Amino acid sequence: MLKKKEKNILWRTKKQIKHIVMQDHGETQQTTQPHYTGHRDRLRERFLKGGVEALADYELIELLLFTAIPRRDVKPLAKSLLSHFGSFTSIFHASADDLRKFGLTDPSITTLKIVQAASFQFMKGDIMKKEVLGSWSKLMNYVQATMAHEKKENFRILFLNKKNELIADEIQQTGTVDHTPAYPREIVKRALEHSATAVILIHNHPSGDPTPSQTDIDLTSQIIAAAKPLGIVIHDHLIVSKNGTTSMRNKGLI
Repeated sequence: MLKKKEKNILWRTKKQIKHIVMQDHGETQQTTQPHYTGHRDRLRERFLKGGVEALADYELIELLLFTAIPRRDVKPLAKSLLSHFGSFTSIFHASADDLRKFGLTDPSITTLKIVQAASFQFMKGDIMKKEVLGSWSKLMNYVQATMAHEKKENFRILFLNKKNELIADEIQQTGTVDHTPAYPREIVKRALEHSATAVILIHNHPSGDPTPSQTDIDLTSQIIAAAKPLGIVIHDHLIVSKNGTTSMRNKGLI
């Protein structure tokens, strides 16, 4: 029979052995990386070496989701997003509610929306304080990116100075799926407040058809009539949709 002192020593020894085993097990768990960790590292390396052209669209979505979802294989989710929304661009234009319904959490949605907002700011930076009539393609890219996928009509005004440099960019009104109110006197008043000598009118058609309606044509004529006595020029009225952008001036409607 073991004496009491020997029993205590044996009990402490077993406890120490158990503690060491548990520590070793914990270290093993910590050093064993999930299967997707190596994939993430390789994806980042490919991006840094080859840029966006080195990755498929779903892989770019993966890269973005890495930051918001650190402990999950996000490849299936990225592929499912592309399949569900139809394109890389459509994912970013999807509403927060639609993304949430698909299973994305707020951190993931925020990551996507930050990237979208940053891209808009980059594009806006290419035209602000610059002569926009000579940078027409950049302007068209900007309005197409920011307005084409909106689900409600927005009436936007670009205010220009006497050098035709863009000095202000404002959404004046937001309407419904097929109508947005615009008031000639308010547009002229805002132009005067900006000391603008010219404006470019823009609104979107959520239907996807960029053809100017008769209402669009009549409204444009009313704005021109209100602006002309004050020396404010209406350079153009652009109708933006996901299927393209129409210039009313190019159509001979201004």
